[in-house]
Amino acid sequence: MTGAELSGIDYVRAIFDGELPQPPIAELMGFRGVEAEPGRAVFEMEPRPQHYNPIGSVHGGVAMTLLDSAMGVAVHSLLEPGVRYTTLEVKTNFVRTITADTGVIRCEGTVLHKGSRIATAEGKITDSSGRLLAHGTTTCLIM
Repeated sequence: MTGAELSGIDYVRAIFDGELPQPPIAELMGFRGVEAEPGRAVFEMEPRPQHYNPIGSVHGGVAMTLLDSAMGVAVHSLLEPGVRYTTLEVKTNFVRTITADTGVIRCEGTVLHKGSRIATAEGKITDSSGRLLAHGTTTCLIM
């Protein structure tokens, strides 16, 4: 079974359910997909000191990668077999500092629009209390 043979949602669910391997970036950064439905994807991770920048907080690139993954997978979940996408643009806003003491963080990506060539989505990262840590938007090209 390959991703090209499956609808987007079936491919995403196969990865999230462990039927297909996690992408290398998820293993490298320590995040995992936990929920998927058409137009929506949720990832979680527990930030660790290895994610820190030189000033002692989680590097912004970690949050941006998590947002890009959740928003992109939300778009992917709406695609037909054999259809691909790529990120054209990502905008991220950091609202609160993330540290190893933050605990598990959750990133939810939701599609706002899907056309024949362009899709847009939004994403939010929250802590276990539901407090907003970062949010963003993306534009994806459907190929």
